[in-house]
Amino acid sequence: MRIAGWGRYPQMDARVLAPRSVDALRALVASAPHLIARGNGRAYGDSAINRDATIRMRHFDHMIAFDPATGQLVAEAGVLLGDIIAAFLPRGWFPMVSPGTKFVTLGGAIAADVHGKNHHKDGSFRSCVDWVEIMGPDGEISRCSWDDDPVLFDHTLGGMGLTGIILRAAIRLRPVETAWIRQTTRAAPNLRAAMAAFEAAQDATYSVAWIDCLGTGARLGRSLVMLGEHACRADLPPDRAGTPFAVKPKRKRTIPFDFPSVTLNTYTLRAFNALYYWKGARKTGPRLVDWDSYFYPLDAILGWNRIYGRKGFAQFQCVLPLDRAEAGLEALLAEIARAGSGSFLAVLKRFGKQESAFSFPMEGYTLALDFPVNPGTLALLERLDRITLDHGGRFYLAKDSRMSAATLRASDGRVDDFHSLRDTRGLTARFRSAQAERLEL
Repeated sequence: MRIAGWGRYPQMDARVLAPRSVDALRALVASAPHLIARGNGRAYGDSAINRDATIRMRHFDHMIAFDPATGQLVAEAGVLLGDIIAAFLPRGWFPMVSPGTKFVTLGGAIAADVHGKNHHKDGSFRSCVDWVEIMGPDGEISRCSWDDDPVLFDHTLGGMGLTGIILRAAIRLRPVETAWIRQTTRAAPNLRAAMAAFEAAQDATYSVAWIDCLGTGARLGRSLVMLGEHACRADLPPDRAGTPFAVKPKRKRTIPFDFPSVTLNTYTLRAFNALYYWKGARKTGPRLVDWDSYFYPLDAILGWNRIYGRKGFAQFQCVLPLDRAEAGLEALLAEIARAGSGSFLAVLKRFGKQESAFSFPMEGYTLALDFPVNPGTLALLERLDRITLDHGGRFYLAKDSRMSAATLRASDGRVDDFHSLRDTRGLTARFRSAQAERLEL
């Protein structure tokens, strides 16, 4: 069948298999020349596609055990983050770390070592993972953690599924008193003001900014910085305090067709960005928002990836080291504004310190933008790659769909060590994705 990642680019013909048991999975591992696991298809590019054998893991969707004393949940890799929230938020528990969608599987969150709006304070997903069980190239299942085979554990967290098939894991949830977030919005007229707002909010649990990537001059990088804290029961008005986890379900909107390619152009994007900033700037200060609206605003629009047209879109996400972030971000935003091919989903976040074998985050600032796929934007993305390299940055593999192997190696000195581990353990020949082939991993 023809499949793609969430960006719908590239699209490939692939043999997709969906085993329902460990024995069936083991038989596939033994028989396929090479394969890759796939969760819910929310990686943006080709990191969960193998033309010969793409193993869909959604049938492994059981939650196995929960310890209310520690918040530890044991679950299979195909469980969605949204399933975990639906089961445990009414009981006072929420994911420790969450990306921008709840439609990612547990296995996918581990493979990408996803990050959220709280990386500056709590780190990436690895910070809440106690152990992982993995099926290796011989079909055997091993458990790894920081105590048992820490090298495999460290490389699996962020290894994009290339260290084996993740079967189940133990993660820790955080206790919460309500399903509400105390959100404070701050309007920043330019990039420097936005970065100052992030630095002043290092004690905030959550922080994220929508950034106008088409602003120029004094408005370069103008942003809406949104801080968040889990609301306590005492923060709720009387009509909500009695049922602190009750949130009115939202009506889902659906994009029923692919938008014409001319819909997203310089004029529509500039108009959207100006209106969005103006509306956001009028709502500065604190207010209560429900968990779904704060963490997953795009999940309310089913099929939002169709906005970019039938050719799909490519996301660019880099992280720049703290001491070079301002100059790098200014250069990136100036280049995007010159091209006039901005993104209305541009996001800026502050990362905290992190040392890891192959995960994306490092201390600094990360910028994420979506671009409709066409020759002009693909050429722009090449220029953004070079700017990122010039400022010591690196790239997020879970969002990548078109980077070259040379660019990856120039950005990340850990690639050779990762490749060596895969070779030493006999993983290179068996676990392979289209992305791994493109990037020579």
